[in-house]
Amino acid sequence: MRAGRILALSAVLASLLTSVARAEEPIAQDFLEAVLWTQRSVEFKGNAMSIYALGRLRLDQALADKSWTAAPVEQKGEFQNLPPAVVLDVDETVLDNSLYQAWLIKSGKSYSDTTWNEFCNAQVSRAVPGAVEFTKYADGKGVKVFYISNRTKQVEPATRENMEKLGFPMGGNVDTFLMQNEQSEWGSKKGVRRAFLAKDYRILLEFGDNLGDFDDRYASSEADRQKFFDENKDRWGREWLVIANPTYGSFDGAAIGFAYKKPTEEQRKAKWDVLDAWAGPKQ
Repeated sequence: MRAGRILALSAVLASLLTSVARAEEPIAQDFLEAVLWTQRSVEFKGNAMSIYALGRLRLDQALADKSWTAAPVEQKGEFQNLPPAVVLDVDETVLDNSLYQAWLIKSGKSYSDTTWNEFCNAQVSRAVPGAVEFTKYADGKGVKVFYISNRTKQVEPATRENMEKLGFPMGGNVDTFLMQNEQSEWGSKKGVRRAFLAKDYRILLEFGDNLGDFDDRYASSEADRQKFFDENKDRWGREWLVIANPTYGSFDGAAIGFAYKKPTEEQRKAKWDVLDAWAGPKQ
């Protein structure tokens, strides 16, 4: 009887040790390198700080030029003498959420609204390098700083607290946070919210990490996205400033036709198929 118990306990112990060993093994994840770059590289920090340093120069230019606007679609009528504002996306533009992405990798999970909202409520997002300094610079120049985010209104209080602790301008008596679904017509496309601001402010600059932070035509084919990019070449780096985000965004959605419900392997195959590759060394 004792020998049988020892054998049974040994089997359980061996199973537990195997489980622990497996848990410590790296889990295959397509965006491992992207998250590693965002979290650990000085190149990411340098890139972000360069964009925000350029933003200061462009801000001063925009203040001196009454005809300047970063919202050519939404800015209507006589906007030249409206008070100035800048518009920034939140996630991966002013807030670095790589802690969440790293958790997805290490836990073997996929994105879900539930875990994302829990992460937002934890208030552990970090500031993207240069973002606090730029927004303070703009605020000090009398430029109202607005944040247009596709975080939902449910996590707005936590988002505000997280950003206030990091030192971002909060807007004083003006509500400067325009969250998804905060009003009935405020969906994931941001054009309606930009138009809402453009009635009362001259939008000088827009900052984002995704095409949708600048125009609503982000969820289209790669060819249409390229056409839009080419048509607006003069705006990039002038009125529109992009923070690099290789982790997620509409760029990878476009590669799979935004068919996010397809199995992972099918999505990976679609991305594989659109890659341009060298033919290889001559035999």
